[in-house]
Amino acid sequence: MSIPSIEPAVASARPFVEKRAIRASFLHFIANPAEVANPQHSYQFFADGLLVIHDGLIAELRDYHAEDAERYPELEDRSGQLIMPGFVDTHIHYAQTEMIAAYGEQLLEWLDTYTFPTEQQFADKDYASKIAQFVINELLKNGTTSALVFGTVHPQSVDAIFEQAAARNMRLIAGKVMMDRNAPEYLLDTPESGYAESKALIEKWHNRDRLQYAITPRFAPTSTPEQLNMAGRLKAEYPDTYVQTHVSENKNEIEWAKSLFPECRGYFDIYQHYGLTGAKSIFSHAIHLTDEEWQAFSETDSVIAFCPSSNMFLGSGLFALERATAAKVRVGLGTDVGAGTSFSPLQTLSDAYKVMQLRGQKLSALDGFYLATLGGAQALSLSDKIGTLAVGSEADLVVLDWAATEVQRLRMHNSNGLEDRLFALMMLGDDRNIAATYVAGRCVYSAS
Repeated sequence: MSIPSIEPAVASARPFVEKRAIRASFLHFIANPAEVANPQHSYQFFADGLLVIHDGLIAELRDYHAEDAERYPELEDRSGQLIMPGFVDTHIHYAQTEMIAAYGEQLLEWLDTYTFPTEQQFADKDYASKIAQFVINELLKNGTTSALVFGTVHPQSVDAIFEQAAARNMRLIAGKVMMDRNAPEYLLDTPESGYAESKALIEKWHNRDRLQYAITPRFAPTSTPEQLNMAGRLKAEYPDTYVQTHVSENKNEIEWAKSLFPECRGYFDIYQHYGLTGAKSIFSHAIHLTDEEWQAFSETDSVIAFCPSSNMFLGSGLFALERATAAKVRVGLGTDVGAGTSFSPLQTLSDAYKVMQLRGQKLSALDGFYLATLGGAQALSLSDKIGTLAVGSEADLVVLDWAATEVQRLRMHNSNGLEDRLFALMMLGDDRNIAATYVAGRCVYSAS
């Protein structure tokens, strides 16, 4: 199958700038708004601020002073724009991009009808590289500077996405799908080959520059006990790697998983049994958890990727974010392309708000932008590096135009304070609001 020619959305690589200063409005979080007595104490906002970057790291963040124009003669003036830490996407299937918005199925039928045939094409490295380039461009175009990414069962699919991320010096985590049953023959590996291929990819890519590896059993029903045992063995051998998989997305999926592993107490217990839970284990969806499973998430310090767009698109259910907060379970935001219908974290946050409304709950703009930045970084155990504008953090930034359409301009004209403006941006924004994206202090995407 041919794919459209890809016009790079990424600005041509500029020479590395050892030191740069930017004037703009700046917002970043220092705590979870849902966990502090006064949510206004969860963030820092500089209406007219100065950010100094040195060797790809944030060296200074403060109010702008008149003398800064002389101190920094090459000052980048972005007055009127908002700069935040780059968005963090904690769950995306890059290989499903071509089938985004495929019509009319729920999870298990959707996998059989659309997903598996699409992923078959990633046996071709050239094809995988073209889609990987497209996806990295789209992430940066949407202000996403870090992501946790599913490849396919093919090792070359992981090589392709890591190569494209490395070319931008992007912080990215990815892994090869492990899947040895209940899928088409052309997509199956074996316990032995899944282990060997994953091990080779770990040795090749993990902790290389800003890249890290995630052990990736697709979900329990597509792995035999032997393969999950091998996945647990990999985690024991490489304890600083990540684990990414799915849990409790769909009620039929849950019953299927339980029937395949009757010796386990429930779906999440399958992963516990094989040593795949923990602080760097990210489980997407987790919509239909039992009380026992919520407790197990908390006790194991495991992480949830909240994927509102795909959950609504596939009719899977409504995630209980308030329950995660109460249980002190870390949560990040996931676009979950291709069941998710947009690469935009802004549009994904808009869907998250609607999910919470349907649950009779609220998602404030502060809650939302925390999830997309510091919350995502904490979910990936990377808050010492990304998700914040604190001094010493990696200078991954998104530059936002407050209003990019006539409707947005009208709404902003009638806004009432910072939080109201942020809420309008969260509900009405999309890729058109992304003016630029910086990775490690270098502009890698510009809308102009």
